[in-house]
Amino acid sequence: MSIRVAILTVSDRSARGERADASGPALAAAAVERGWEVTLTGIVPDDLQAIQAALVDWCDSGRADLILTTGGTGFAPRDVTPEATLPILERLAPGLAEAMRAESLRVTPHAMLSRGVAGIRRRTIIINLPGSPKAALENLTTIAGVLEHAVELLNESPSAEAGHSR
Repeated sequence: MSIRVAILTVSDRSARGERADASGPALAAAAVERGWEVTLTGIVPDDLQAIQAALVDWCDSGRADLILTTGGTGFAPRDVTPEATLPILERLAPGLAEAMRAESLRVTPHAMLSRGVAGIRRRTIIINLPGSPKAALENLTTIAGVLEHAVELLNESPSAEAGHSR
């Protein structure tokens, strides 16, 4: 199954053109490597309204099955990606965020400082990933194996039930 993926980089410096976005392209390459289709990419500043506007537009347009955000999940005062994401979600998917943090703790104790969330709006899964390319890829790798099944379930695909067989 091919997942339609959108990637939103949240970074003041990248949005102003002061720093090249490394995480977005790294995630896009990883998605393509998995056979997924990258349908949208964008960069927004660490601004609650800008993040929400992009997420709502992308979800409500139906152009993506999965949105990966990268950046804005830490403790810095301008890290507001989780706060931007939570109000627009219709349902939470806490197991995804829990799995990413648990696996990241094997790599660094700083994983405890990640505040990323995951959830569903309409038929789109939104997952907040860290801003570091290395951490974003590690987190995606942790959950990638279940995402195709998650998309099948959201789309009520007949093949989704086959994934529940023993």
